[in-house]
Amino acid sequence: MPIALFALTVAAYAIGTTEFVIVGLLPTVADDLHITLPLAGLIVSVYALGVTFGAPVLTALTGRIERKPLLVGLMALFIIGNAAAALSPSYELLLVARVISAFAHGVFFSVGATIAADLVPEDRRASAIAMMFMGLTVAIVTGVPLGTWIGQTFGWRATFWAVTALGVIALAAIATLLPSTLTKAPAARLIDQVRVLGSGRLLIVFAMTALGYGGTFVAFTFLAPILQEITGFSAGAVSLILVLYGVAIAIGNIAGGKIANRDPVKALVGLFLAQAIVLALFTFTATSQVLTLVTLASLGFLSFATVPGLQLYVVQLAQQHRPGAVDVASALNIAAFNLGIAIGAWLGGVIVASSLGLGMTPMVGSVLVVGALLLTLLSGALDRKAETVAQPA
Repeated sequence: MPIALFALTVAAYAIGTTEFVIVGLLPTVADDLHITLPLAGLIVSVYALGVTFGAPVLTALTGRIERKPLLVGLMALFIIGNAAAALSPSYELLLVARVISAFAHGVFFSVGATIAADLVPEDRRASAIAMMFMGLTVAIVTGVPLGTWIGQTFGWRATFWAVTALGVIALAAIATLLPSTLTKAPAARLIDQVRVLGSGRLLIVFAMTALGYGGTFVAFTFLAPILQEITGFSAGAVSLILVLYGVAIAIGNIAGGKIANRDPVKALVGLFLAQAIVLALFTFTATSQVLTLVTLASLGFLSFATVPGLQLYVVQLAQQHRPGAVDVASALNIAAFNLGIAIGAWLGGVIVASSLGLGMTPMVGSVLVVGALLLTLLSGALDRKAETVAQPA
């Protein structure tokens, strides 16, 4: 693998850290800014919405810019967003800073994958893309727990300064290591994205993605207060528990790809069912420290085990229903993941603020995942019906 890929991996690590580290810092941020936990949860939602809607629009608008200057500019925007977050004197300005970082996030992953593929021979493109995304996985396993520990020890602003420093390193690596002669892929036009959204079959899968992934975030967004207020863990233990959760995510992502290879619909039915059950159980196991650890390990595994199957299924359906826009459909499914995060975090805040309270967030998340399960069963039935119609009499 060329050393230039290292620059993309470092950038992915920085971006992955800033997206998820806020989860471990919500109680700290809420206390410091004198806001409620539900309002703090919106910090997660706003970031995810910035990725969801910023990525397709900005990717289309920046299609004519050369790839290397574009990535340098994106990392500069990332640095500005995180530095602004660290300096934010108010909740409102913190939200604005998070949106700035989210815009950089969305476009980076849209163009970064094509750049990674362009850096290697054709038979190694999948491995190159996987290496870039490894930065995101490693961020969940190490960056998020470490960032949480920094925030709890030195204040949440210190975490954003640390992520800003990562951004500076990533910018320097991109400027130094990436070649200037990168092939510029055809821009993904907004009209192509609209056409994909006109497919009812693909909309079902996008909804499966949003509900299935978002269901976990109803509770995961408020994981730190759940662990501290309900389970009884100390604030310092949260960062260690996030390591466990991150390792489970990494294992689930790898295992999920193998499980879904042959029949993604069948795999997703089983995974969504298990995920819904585990989330519902978390409502009751959250009062026990041992059972909470077991439940979270299972939940981490299941929440990311569905990701490869969902992406594969979208590609398969796009090849049938929108063959000229398979890449656009795949990118929109990434947007659906982030829309799910936004919905889950917002809904979690609503539950926390209601009479149901913090302890019911896992159960409500389970209901969303059941919705994803029902849509998966519906989509599978439509697949079988289409196969029957296509068979000669």
